[in-house]
Amino acid sequence: MAVQHADPRPQRRDAVRNHQLVVDAAREVLSEFGTDASMEHIASRAGVGVGTVYRRFPNKEALIDELVRLILDELVTAAESELARGEGSGLDAFLRVLGRSLSEHRGYADKLVGRTKAACAARLRARIAELLAQAQRLGRVREDITLGDVMATIYGLRGIVAATGEAAPDAWERHLDIHLAGFRSPTAPSGRPSLTPDDLARITAGG
Repeated sequence: MAVQHADPRPQRRDAVRNHQLVVDAAREVLSEFGTDASMEHIASRAGVGVGTVYRRFPNKEALIDELVRLILDELVTAAESELARGEGSGLDAFLRVLGRSLSEHRGYADKLVGRTKAACAARLRARIAELLAQAQRLGRVREDITLGDVMATIYGLRGIVAATGEAAPDAWERHLDIHLAGFRSPTAPSGRPSLTPDDLARITAGG
């Protein structure tokens, strides 16, 4: 008599579903309560046992690393989408997408610098550099604005989101408006030096 083997596909589907439940719950919980939130809290929000969480992520550090990777992938995709439009307004639009992302994930947005792998950070910076070059080529941004200036603006957004929290969750938008106006200003907004590529590399490495 032939042995009947169980179809493993339903189990794989359950594993994929549980993985997504855990990731989605972790995004919500860490955004609300920060990185001190427990794995038990994340499991409860996901509607799974804490053992299910630990089977997918051996510790909270691994879970945060996965969330950071997902956010970086989303930002790269957004940057590439804006580049494809070819209108020169992509840098403005992308920075607003990034600001919203930082705000939505404010509980662990500080990890986006220190925990981002060098290759991922370089990939995102390359897309941002292309957006800047496109904006300058089409006359949307001053020629003397550098990638370091754009990255410094992003660091500023991150700091404002962290400082204002839920008390003023949209404060970053005015900050960005002011910086973008400076990028477009007919006169040089500053004579001071901008961040260099070496500076940016050290910032990413140092967190």
